[in-house]
Amino acid sequence: MRVPQTWLDISADDPFGPAALPYGVFSTADGRPPRVGVAVGPWVLDLAAAAYALDAPFAEAADAAVLNPLMAAGPQTWRRVRSTLTAWLSDPAYEDVLRPHLVERSGVRLHLPFEVGDYVDFYSSEHHAANVGRILRPGQPPLTPNWKHLPIGYHGRSGTVVVSGTEVVRPMGQRRPPSAQEPEFGPSARLDIEAEVGFVVGPPKPPGGRVAVADFAERVFGVFLVNDWSARDLQAWENAPLGPFLSKSFATSVSPWVVPLDALEAARVQPPERDPEPLEYLRDAEGEPWGLDLRLEVRINGHIVSRPPFRTMYWTPAQQLAHLTVNGASLRTGDMYASGTVSGPGADERGSLIELSWNGAEPLELPDGSTRTFLQDGDTAAITATAPGPGGAVIGFGEVSGRVLPAQG
Repeated sequence: MRVPQTWLDISADDPFGPAALPYGVFSTADGRPPRVGVAVGPWVLDLAAAAYALDAPFAEAADAAVLNPLMAAGPQTWRRVRSTLTAWLSDPAYEDVLRPHLVERSGVRLHLPFEVGDYVDFYSSEHHAANVGRILRPGQPPLTPNWKHLPIGYHGRSGTVVVSGTEVVRPMGQRRPPSAQEPEFGPSARLDIEAEVGFVVGPPKPPGGRVAVADFAERVFGVFLVNDWSARDLQAWENAPLGPFLSKSFATSVSPWVVPLDALEAARVQPPERDPEPLEYLRDAEGEPWGLDLRLEVRINGHIVSRPPFRTMYWTPAQQLAHLTVNGASLRTGDMYASGTVSGPGADERGSLIELSWNGAEPLELPDGSTRTFLQDGDTAAITATAPGPGGAVIGFGEVSGRVLPAQG
């Protein structure tokens, strides 16, 4: 595969080069409402304005304050938009028309890119699940008996999904310290991050049917980064018997740029070997692997503390969607689901602080000399990622970040 060319002055290693072309929603200081944009190098292209100027057939779908109309239009439209953008940006004949619709990315405000429907969070890294099992259930098998038979997940709260840069207030709730007999109420003392990858649904599906593993690319519009903030002390007390609730529902941060699946063709890899073999509806489509070679980096206050590899994830996003719908559950445009914490086999590849500090027993030392077991007020957590693109290009996902504010009330 060749790297797409462009008449724009863009560095060959720019993660938002013409091989990426991620979608987002932006506004500018002129007071115009938010609108759909495409990141290309240091600029954002106003997609609807460009489409109207060049009489493109997708102009109406792009003319919105969220990505939902474009996502709902389906994969044929997505591919038409992407091929048209590539043609526009590679042919100098379009430069005079497009230049007025390019704005500097550094000067725009980025918004939540799509209206979120339902939200499901999975638990699909074997390394993460095993680490947590060893921490919380010492002396017992690290994985629960069902873990290698199905992608475990829970329904989250879509109303508290926020765009990167939104500050996160430390949650309040019940927790029971190990030495206490009764619970107490107060701010979480074990606020954590979870470095994850998210996927957003395009065309809806009515109740009753299900999405096959092989149909993943016909349903999912694109990929983004997720920080599933977690209050570990609240979670430990509330988890039995129904799982996470208040420990997760206070905030989930997402990156503002959504990378289309077609940009990740060069990043597709075989997932890890599964043992036992999954049930038939969860088996990988032959010749169509949906493991993804995404390379994440986690920073606390600007310092890299982990580099989790997404390619080690046991359950792929295609299997997650197949499982999510196997009971006949409907899908709506804007439904999103997240991978669960991404962790690799190495100590420096763990995607959460509960693993990096081994639940506080091994404080994490930052380069400035301070240590962390869990997040302190004022800390900023940030997650970035890249993937290999065609011809050696790099595909960037931007960043999802958030600063912790003190508890309120």
